[in-house]
Amino acid sequence: MSNAGTLHRIPAHPWRWLPWLVASQLAVILIWVLAGWQWGLPLMAASHAVFMVPVFLPNSRFYAPVLSRLPEAGNTVWLTIDDGPGPETLAVLDLLDRHQARVTFFLVGERALAQPELVTEILRRGHDLGNHSHSHPQARFWRLGPAAMRAEIEGCQHALQSLSGHPVRWYRSVVGMTNPFVAPVLKTQGLLRVGWSARGYDGVGCTPDGVLARLLPDLRPGAIVLLHEGAAHGHNRVIIERVLQALDERGLKAQLPAL
Repeated sequence: MSNAGTLHRIPAHPWRWLPWLVASQLAVILIWVLAGWQWGLPLMAASHAVFMVPVFLPNSRFYAPVLSRLPEAGNTVWLTIDDGPGPETLAVLDLLDRHQARVTFFLVGERALAQPELVTEILRRGHDLGNHSHSHPQARFWRLGPAAMRAEIEGCQHALQSLSGHPVRWYRSVVGMTNPFVAPVLKTQGLLRVGWSARGYDGVGCTPDGVLARLLPDLRPGAIVLLHEGAAHGHNRVIIERVLQALDERGLKAQLPAL
């Protein structure tokens, strides 16, 4: 598929945002002193928003480079499956085999360590692994500090390396949230952050028809497709199968990007 040189956008300057933060806050203080709170307060709120909003935008490059589509894709897409391994993993692997699809499983470190045989089976069947944090702290991932963020990303990285025998290359933030402390860890671990271009919101309460209606318009060559396994609604296997059927109908292939 695509070559490693075009894909490996590991953060080169993970603290590049810091001078802008300092400068913006000095400007707020100066305007507050010179023009009063009527100008200073709105400016402070706006300046904080500039640095907070990108945290919640999955494909924002504000804090770290991100790959959201594949260049030079031909007739291929990159299917990615988050949140495993778990009870559905083997059934999902069987589905992928039937459609001759190869995908990247973005695994949670603790879950991988608890079920190492599933990690072995994922690799045996020709799929790839990605780092999706060590404990998947969904409600608070966006606000983790430097030490906690390092523990989440490095913990998963070490877990997957111990199980697979080699470091993984890909990283995906929990719920796509990327705060200022993600990039420094990605740089030290040599990880590339992966977003997506096709999403059906299958990780929350949903119906297969609703997910496919949201996802299928973006299912085209070069798409990075976000899917999940093990969600409480119980529809993930059906959704994955219907996505695979749609790929077959459109003449698209699910393949792994070349490293």
